[in-house]
Amino acid sequence: MPIKNTIIVLPQFHKQRLDIFLSVQLKTSRSQAQKIIKAGQVLINNKSPKKAGDQLNQNDEIQILAFAPSVSVVKKPFCRPKEIKPTTPNKIPKIKIIAQEKDYLIVAKPAGLLTHPTIADESQTLSKILAKKFPKIKKVGEDPARPGIVHRLDKDASGLMVVAVTPKMFKHLKTQFKNRTVLKEYLVLVHGQVKSDEGKIDFPLTRSKTSERMAAWPSHQKQADDFVGRPALTEFWVEKRYLNFTLLRVKIHTGRMHQIRAHMLAYNHPVVGDQLYFQKKQKRTWDEKCGRLFLHCVKLGLVDLSGQTREYSLELPLALKNFLKKLT
Repeated sequence: MPIKNTIIVLPQFHKQRLDIFLSVQLKTSRSQAQKIIKAGQVLINNKSPKKAGDQLNQNDEIQILAFAPSVSVVKKPFCRPKEIKPTTPNKIPKIKIIAQEKDYLIVAKPAGLLTHPTIADESQTLSKILAKKFPKIKKVGEDPARPGIVHRLDKDASGLMVVAVTPKMFKHLKTQFKNRTVLKEYLVLVHGQVKSDEGKIDFPLTRSKTSERMAAWPSHQKQADDFVGRPALTEFWVEKRYLNFTLLRVKIHTGRMHQIRAHMLAYNHPVVGDQLYFQKKQKRTWDEKCGRLFLHCVKLGLVDLSGQTREYSLELPLALKNFLKKLT
């Protein structure tokens, strides 16, 4: 009998298309989600859907059967991250340990690696690699699929992350993230010349009903009646301007899904190398040359169990440094 994974449709996904819902949940493309549906591997309340565009209702049970070998759920990007080569799926990516403390780890997540498994149960994720290297982590957290994980970085982003090693530190970190006291700074290269030397973006965010993206609504525009967004605040400072690009230091005060990427697109300066949040009119040549999403967490600050503030820094990966040299 096939193994089933079940997802309950939450209120924010009410009336969303099935294929879009699956693409978000499985972190794959819409076309790949449609293939899974067409292959008969998806049920809605124990019944086969009529079509990929069926609308979901709140509290629907979406059951996904174990993936058949013939069905791929891997998103094919226009440019592959250099850190992880897709031609060697069995090779375990090397995770750099920045700091190994008694109660937590500070690690450098490479681009192209998921923080934790999705419902597709990927074999290579940061959480699985660390749990294998540090078995103590396996018993830490609220979800066995993501032991020790208290926050995440997008798959195509890179940089600093903190992972709890003990239950006490896990709870301590969760409280800090909930209270938004954790310092997170990123270096982000965006398209176009940002005119202001510094600024704040406070556009509310919500999941799009028509695509895989998060939707941001600029604060100066009148919101649609059916738009229900969550508060989100992104702050930035210009590090350097190039001819057609701007390097920003970005600090997020909230931790919404795809926050920086969605905010920068709505701000009319999409992130270089972003396969999801881009403008149709923009030329993709430089995105392809970059070869990955130019979003890297360079600073992380937290309070340890003794009450001491700890800050960690990380340089840009060599590939991103070399890309910036091409712009000068």
